[in-house]
Amino acid sequence: MARADPDFRHDVPPELQALLDADEALRDKWDALTNLGRNEWICWTISAKQEATREKRRIRLHEEVLAGKKRPCCWPGCPHRSEAARKFLDV
Repeated sequence: MARADPDFRHDVPPELQALLDADEALRDKWDALTNLGRNEWICWTISAKQEATREKRRIRLHEEVLAGKKRPCCWPGCPHRSEAARKFLDV
């Protein structure tokens, strides 16, 4: 297994960018997150295998970021950054 890249950052996917563009309050909260926090939300959202699950996660991201959550709850973290989290995803 390759070593995780500690500086790995995901691009904002178009679906998430559309959410941010459509909601100024969400965009403001998003911009206030750390780079790592944004990366965790992005990875959590795109890591779902089915589109229906990704959509549910985008809805949850919208609600929770607006509520002030900094990172997705109950998720081991971006497997691209953490060797321990890789076992949860096929990366």
